[in-house]
Amino acid sequence: MRVDSIHIGGKAQNLTVGGRPAPRLGRRALAPTLILAMLFLSSGCGEKATFTPPPPPQVTVSQPVTQPVTDYLEFTGNTQAINTVQLKARVEGYLEKVFFKDGDRVKKGQLLFLIQQNTYEAKLKQAEAEILSQKAKLLHAQTEYARFTKLVAQKAAAQTDVDNWLYQRDAAQAAVMSAEAQRDLAQLNLSYTKVTSPFDGRIGRRLKDPGNLVGAGETTLLADVDQIDPLYVYFTINERDLLDVTQDTKESVGAIIRKDIPLYLGLANEKDFPHKGYLDFASISLNPTTGTLTLRGVFPNPKGMMLPGLFARLRVPVTQKPSALLVPTVAIGYDQLGPYLLAVDDKNVVQRRGVELGTEVKDLTVITEGLKEQEWVITNGLLMAIPGKQVTPVKAAAPNSEPPQPPTPGGQLKKAAP
Repeated sequence: MRVDSIHIGGKAQNLTVGGRPAPRLGRRALAPTLILAMLFLSSGCGEKATFTPPPPPQVTVSQPVTQPVTDYLEFTGNTQAINTVQLKARVEGYLEKVFFKDGDRVKKGQLLFLIQQNTYEAKLKQAEAEILSQKAKLLHAQTEYARFTKLVAQKAAAQTDVDNWLYQRDAAQAAVMSAEAQRDLAQLNLSYTKVTSPFDGRIGRRLKDPGNLVGAGETTLLADVDQIDPLYVYFTINERDLLDVTQDTKESVGAIIRKDIPLYLGLANEKDFPHKGYLDFASISLNPTTGTLTLRGVFPNPKGMMLPGLFARLRVPVTQKPSALLVPTVAIGYDQLGPYLLAVDDKNVVQRRGVELGTEVKDLTVITEGLKEQEWVITNGLLMAIPGKQVTPVKAAAPNSEPPQPPTPGGQLKKAAP
């Protein structure tokens, strides 16, 4: 069919089709008629259109990595000084000198404060003089007792004189012992005028300045000293994890602690757990309010980089698995049924695999159930992979994994179920 001409006038349109006049149409009816005519003509002139479906989307697949893996339990805790001492004035006197700068590292026995000494030096001399006086009395009593004993034997003196000098001798011996004790106390008080560090550590700021009267009717606080090498880290384990550990090992908490189980620590700005220590203490009872047991680890801190009160992340090695399946963590998805993986079968059809997750090892995650070693898991192109639909898989090299880890020294624990 051929449209020869179209004439459009003011009120009516003239359409000639194949040389014959077409019926007169209104303006509103003209547009649909023209569209139908054009479609009719175009369909008659060309070839029939055919739909070609797009190829299956391309995805990257890889098989799980098999290697030994150590499971871990992870906790959070806080660092604490292994020893903390408040230095106080034990004797009364004016504070004469301070021998440190605030915040210094101090050594055991290092002189830190000096309290007025002249009073206690005089008291020591007085006590020593009293000893000499009492020894002189003792010597005189011993001499007189010996002399009157001989006179009584010669019947030249009364027995009462002998008894009197015996009493004088014994009393003088007691007086000498009392004077020696007073000398020891005077020496002790004199030593208290020198305040020294009880251990290697770090001292805080001084709380009293030189010239102040200290120890006057009270034990004046002078400064605090912390021993931070090694350093304690306190954390808690919940009741469920604790019961699982003791049930699997068949040992009490005290027996487990004595095995010096290693701990690994990371601070808030550290990515991994670079500090290694050991577990050395567990509380004797659980906190009934929180249902947790307090544990303590010990970590070397020779440079003093870690301070008391820091937030700490802790990792405790548990069961050593000789052969575990690991997949890239990015390949794991989550929905209302839980974690899953998308695998490709022998017909390149996507299959959903519900899995159970284990420990994370760098950028890999252990799959404990739901996946076989020979299966191909989609690791890239997950948005284009739809379960039940075909894909074009491209095999990739196995992902990098962590080297096998040695067994836990001193015994092994079992990871608690989530």
